[in-house]
Amino acid sequence: MTLDWYPGIREACRHWQDAPMLQETFFALENAFSEENDACIDCAKAIVEVVCRIIIDELDSPVNSVKPKSTSPDFGEWVGSAVRVLKLGENRNKKFLKLVSQHHKLTSALGDLRNEAGPVSHGRDGFLEKLSSHHRRSAVLSADGIVAFLHHAYLEAELDYVRTREPYERFDHLHEVIDRHVAVSMEIEGDESPLLRFLLPGGDEITLAVEVSRLLYQLDRDAYVEALSAARSVGGNQTTESAALEEVEEADE
Repeated sequence: MTLDWYPGIREACRHWQDAPMLQETFFALENAFSEENDACIDCAKAIVEVVCRIIIDELDSPVNSVKPKSTSPDFGEWVGSAVRVLKLGENRNKKFLKLVSQHHKLTSALGDLRNEAGPVSHGRDGFLEKLSSHHRRSAVLSADGIVAFLHHAYLEAELDYVRTREPYERFDHLHEVIDRHVAVSMEIEGDESPLLRFLLPGGDEITLAVEVSRLLYQLDRDAYVEALSAARSVGGNQTTESAALEEVEEADE
């Protein structure tokens, strides 16, 4: 049986599968680790930083931002900001706060190991010996522990539904509430965009004017292509008929 040395990282990368840079870094980690290349230390540290940046961008408040202010934040700053934006330090449970503190120490140790031994980010003495598999596995396990800790805390956090980049499927439990209690109707007047009316509980309503093309494009690309093909055929016939009519009129003149 092959051991999975980074299940937490794998889970986080699966969750944010639409984040290209995270996927690229994860691909580099897998390759370096499988080839017993010390570069996996740099990759593991980079994945922690990318995950921290995703979490901070999702949860940071524009009014009271905790995002690092320096132009080149170090490893500890990214992790510290992620911990603050997740409000992990506000927990009054002493044992939990001790756990947070231990993850901070783990962060420092991983950063130090990468600075000393990571071969990718800085030039090294060309005759330095490779690290042992034990060192590489320890670094990856440390990064995995940090990522798992932050990712699971993020999954329990309250998101801003207006600006979140999380996919629609993430909020099935919320969609169910809306679908159960909100009705929708459509009105079409002349050549104007259809008007959708969302009837809210209590009698209020939300109205949205939306083009048919936009609705199809956003919801069903196959349906959009089918509608486009049908509309083009009608449009082409109309163009041909108009051209023929113009030719007849010119001949009469």
